[in-house]
Amino acid sequence: MTCNKYIIRKIVCGFVFLIVFYSCKHGEGEYHGVIEKIEAESENYHGTSISSEQYLEDIETIEISEDGHTFLIPDRKGQIKSYACTECHTQPLAKMESKDVKKAHWDIKLNHANENIMNCVTCHNPDNMDNLKSLTGNDIDFNNSYNLCNQCHTKQFEDWKGGAHGKRIGGWAPPRASLTCVNCHSPHKPHFETRWPVRYNTQTVKERD
Repeated sequence: MTCNKYIIRKIVCGFVFLIVFYSCKHGEGEYHGVIEKIEAESENYHGTSISSEQYLEDIETIEISEDGHTFLIPDRKGQIKSYACTECHTQPLAKMESKDVKKAHWDIKLNHANENIMNCVTCHNPDNMDNLKSLTGNDIDFNNSYNLCNQCHTKQFEDWKGGAHGKRIGGWAPPRASLTCVNCHSPHKPHFETRWPVRYNTQTVKERD
């Protein structure tokens, strides 16, 4: 009787082994789960030739490094129609203000913060118009204008550095190239107006009416 139990036990163990062994067998490209697939197919990721460079050929970019993050951003100065500013601002701002001089930048309306908090010289350096100015009076290059924004918008800046805020140029393959704050937001009026999506639920509109 004891011998029979021993034989039965060996048979059961054998079946269990066969089930486990064959259940783990799978063909090429077949995986037991998403994690296994990601690990297998990303094994040689860094050795691939995938690149976003072809999408950046027509864009003038500069490389920046912020807290260990190094990536490309669009050149800002080349996009400003009247740069360098000192081509027109030949004298200090106080001297250029006159009733006889036509007001410049007449089409710009500042809607960024309360007018008692922010005006033109909050960001622009009145003593050196070719640079922006930090709250502590330090020069900030126009190409690095994001350093002006991050004085107040610190959370968005941290997200932007890591790639969670903003938009990449080209794609997610290296090299990383990201738009800056002023590529999406007008620095004079950064708020996005509320608008309908391209396609929306017409039934919902009828119900609101």
